[in-house]
Amino acid sequence: MTRRKLDKYHFCQSAENVIERGKPLYTTIKGKWNEFYFANSNPLVLELACGKGEYTIGLAQKFPERNFIGVDIKGDRIARGSKIALELGLTNVAFLRSSIQYLDEFFGSNEIEEIWLVHPDPQLRDRDEKKRLTNDFFLKKYWNYLKPEGRFHLKTDSTPLYQYSLEGLENSNLFTVEGYTSDLYHSQLLDLHHEIVTHYEQVFIRKGFSINYINAITKKTASY
Repeated sequence: MTRRKLDKYHFCQSAENVIERGKPLYTTIKGKWNEFYFANSNPLVLELACGKGEYTIGLAQKFPERNFIGVDIKGDRIARGSKIALELGLTNVAFLRSSIQYLDEFFGSNEIEEIWLVHPDPQLRDRDEKKRLTNDFFLKKYWNYLKPEGRFHLKTDSTPLYQYSLEGLENSNLFTVEGYTSDLYHSQLLDLHHEIVTHYEQVFIRKGFSINYINAITKKTASY
């Protein structure tokens, strides 16, 4: 491990806005994010596979009346987002260092208002379908965490992942697809991404890739 990465891991260990193994909230936060961390009742929004937390921070700045949690397994990436959020004084931001497959340990049913999945690894090989963050296994998890009419957003430069995800959501009895486009920047749905453009998205655009986008809500009633 390089000294630079090691410094970032050490930063996460001391950062008050990072929840990771070894910290008290890591094992007690499930279902209690508003109570134990944010100390308010504002809606919770997740950015999964958040990387450096560009969407987490961008959304938190635009919507101070909501709470935002960026989730990623890479401590060196989270450290970047954590540092920026602290420098900006954003009290409505937290970062969780965890693999997405273990989210059941941190979030309860009907706890989340929105989930953002922005440019995840498409995992295009057939043998890697189980790793795709929009396969049936993960969609069921998202549905469980989201409230009735909770919203799921996907942005991706990968056309195969977009098509796979759209088919999965449309065939699911868990979500209703409200909008989708294979060219977000020339679509009436453009405003829904809140003008937040990640570093890698800028790279994709410069290379001539179109940005795909899907917006879906849970099929769920308040009785769940």
